[in-house]
Amino acid sequence: QVQLEESGGGLVQAGGSLRLSCAASRRTLSSYALRTYAVGWFRQAPGKEREFVVVISWGGGSTAYADSVKGRFTISRDNAKNMVYLQMNSLKPEDTAVYYCGVLRKSTNWGTQNPSDFGSWGQGTQVTVSS
Repeated sequence: QVQLEESGGGLVQAGGSLRLSCAASRRTLSSYALRTYAVGWFRQAPGKEREFVVVISWGGGSTAYADSVKGRFTISRDNAKNMVYLQMNSLKPEDTAVYYCGVLRKSTNWGTQNPSDFGSWGQGTQVTVSS
């Protein structure tokens, strides 16, 4: 079973950029397994539900974005390095949240945006956008 770790968050001014990374935890020796999963990014602001941001297929050929981030965020993956990335540009204060990556459970419909259909969450990485 794969376990994930997120990194790359920080404090940035509105209009700035950040690049988040998602990797399989070395502790579980599951890095190879990550390339067999679709991976999604979600975010959770204080007092709010975990919100879908974007998902990428296991091969990287298909993606789906939340309307709120289309044109600003770009997901990519490098299966040779067992990494998934989220490039965030033109950041807004409303993007402030803890960002999580998760794997789409096998045999789950591709179009789902329900966080319960994803698993192996990491501890998250905080993104704070100041106005």
